[in-house]
Amino acid sequence: MKHSLEVYREDNLIFKSDRNWLHPLFELEEFLKNNKYTPETLLVKDKIVGKAAVLILIYLNIGSIHAQILSEVAKDTLEHFNIPFTYKELVDRIKCKTEDLLLNEFNPSTAYKMLKERAQKS
Repeated sequence: MKHSLEVYREDNLIFKSDRNWLHPLFELEEFLKNNKYTPETLLVKDKIVGKAAVLILIYLNIGSIHAQILSEVAKDTLEHFNIPFTYKELVDRIKCKTEDLLLNEFNPSTAYKMLKERAQKS
């Protein structure tokens, strides 16, 4: 991966971002609003995927996910929602406040609203 977040439709790179935290996912949301891609047909590749990212990707209806680094709680959430995923490295936790905040949250809409507010403040 050359970028922190890459989105593919079939083998074609259609979106990329090098921002940090969850900002690339909110940029992806805007991209999807302005383009006619069906989210369920897309593959998102992300360098670090924790539970917050997973809940946003589920909220966006992304079809499948590949993580360079995936947390256990993110993996459990993907399995809970039956989202196809692959990863290069599985870690116990990602040292991020958002992962701690969402530890017991399984509602993608609720998580999205909270994270969107936090993103707008940063």
